Amino acid sequence: MALGGGLLVRHRAPFSNEPSNFTRAINRIRITPMAVFWTLITFILVIPIVLFLSVAFSPRLMSQGHQWFTLASFKPVFSGAYGVALLHSLILGVVAAVGAMTIALSMAFLVIRTNTPARILWNTTIFALFLAPSYLIALGWQRLFEQHGILEIMGFQVEPIRNLLYGPVGICMVLMVKGIPFAYLVIANAMRGLGEEFEQAVRVHGGSRLEAFKVMAALLTPSLFSAMAIVFAEAISDFGVASTLSSVGHFSVATYQLYQGINAIPVDFPVSAATSITLLSLVILAILAQNRALRGRSFRTLSGRTRPATVQKLSLFGKITTSGYIIILLLITLGIPVFGAISASMLQGLGSLLSHYSINFSNYSRVLHSRFLRNPLIYSTEMSLIAATIAVSLAAIASKVLTSARNSRGKRFVDFFLLAAVALPGIVFAIGYIFTYNLKFINDLGLHIYGTSFLLALAYSANALPSTSRSLVGNMGQIQESMMDAARVHGSGGARAWFDVTMPLIARPLLIAWLLTFSGTLLELPVSELLYPPGSPPVAVGIELSLAGFDFGGGTAIEVLSILWALVVVAIAFFLFNRFAPPGWKRLGNQR
Repeated sequence: MALGGGLLVRHRAPFSNEPSNFTRAINRIRITPMAVFWTLITFILVIPIVLFLSVAFSPRLMSQGHQWFTLASFKPVFSGAYGVALLHSLILGVVAAVGAMTIALSMAFLVIRTNTPARILWNTTIFALFLAPSYLIALGWQRLFEQHGILEIMGFQVEPIRNLLYGPVGICMVLMVKGIPFAYLVIANAMRGLGEEFEQAVRVHGGSRLEAFKVMAALLTPSLFSAMAIVFAEAISDFGVASTLSSVGHFSVATYQLYQGINAIPVDFPVSAATSITLLSLVILAILAQNRALRGRSFRTLSGRTRPATVQKLSLFGKITTSGYIIILLLITLGIPVFGAISASMLQGLGSLLSHYSINFSNYSRVLHSRFLRNPLIYSTEMSLIAATIAVSLAAIASKVLTSARNSRGKRFVDFFLLAAVALPGIVFAIGYIFTYNLKFINDLGLHIYGTSFLLALAYSANALPSTSRSLVGNMGQIQESMMDAARVHGSGGARAWFDVTMPLIARPLLIAWLLTFSGTLLELPVSELLYPPGSPPVAVGIELSLAGFDFGGGTAIEVLSILWALVVVAIAFFLFNRFAPPGWKRLGNQR
């Protein structure tokens, strides 16, 4: 009977109304915002990074060789063309970091500690320099000093300067210019919180202004090292200068060597992964060197008795010299590249064999009426809108996880991969996506997204996510979790509590983060260069294709129109926010 009963139960189980264990497991799966967040983080951040970098140690794991574990992929990285390029990047990164830090320190002192009249001009243009991609700055210089360029057309002999521009001097200068705003923001924030009692003590004991400045600089050591580490990481991972000045001048750097390696046939993914790991290691070494230099030393100067530093009143001569210094710096960093781009865009026939040139707006008219020149801007706008929305949505959740009071595994996991992603160059991200989403087992899972706009949008989002998340951490960290708990106690659901409590506090920071991501993605180069779908080039690729075809006027016209279009989108976004956002969002956002 027992056996029969057992058989009877087995026979009836499929027709029973009771759910099976598998059904109960499926029912327990809930599609929540956090579940979507972790899924996207895994597929757009974790899998591409881990799979691509792992092939450097285990080629056979990803069907890229016969060895399960080897270090042979690292041998070419430190010899031959890769080794020379890596050495060049290392030297350029160090020089650019020291130079940008020095200039940023002097600018922070003039803007914060003196009444120089040009400080207002610097504060209004620093973010324009921050947003300008490095390749656009390099192209502006190129249009001026290249053979048959703007200055030669005007009758100037610029060959000596051109030889410097297309070598390590010009490359390092552009990298330094691009690093100045990063270093300035770090140093200026630290200087604003530094009192002047130590400097006054030096002056009381007979020290000069220069000695007092040295004391202040010593107290700013942590921020100075941080600024150098950031600029170094940006310099060695930069692809914009590598694709312009470096490629034309045949002065190899690591990122362009990576680009050439990925375009070679056959592609050597293990060596590319080993090069990427080496670049990542250089950034980690820079951070470790920073920690080693600061170990055992205290720089805690803020206390309840700290008084804000007074602004130094400059003489007429001091105002003239400091203002001249700031204006000259702005001319070098922004003025010359902008003049080069605008003047080139208005010259008809630039880049051709014509001996006579005319100044008009025909290049702009041609861009607006030619779908081959206009469509890249439209396509990039669409991709930037999608990527900015995805990146900011994920960044809001990531910043919430990072600022959580609980020290959970999820918090440490997100923190680690976001830090790793910050250190990885954009071109490594792109190569990681090429490698990962072209694997056979990925396609066997039904993820046929390689070579599509969908993959490009995901790559854009992943590339922007680390910096966007970090930009929101400060604002999200100011929100007490008890406020959300109180809203939940009074009957609000999770989404309603977020909308009623959190959104009014971070609405404006979210808008700014969205605009920064949109503007950065619109003119993004390395990911666009390697992942754009066939027949649909983004605007950065469209600019390169025009310049490669010696259509310098059309290429620079697209460049100028793209920047103007980004400014229009920023203006429209702020207008809509100020016009239609709830009053609480605008009021609380301004207070922050």
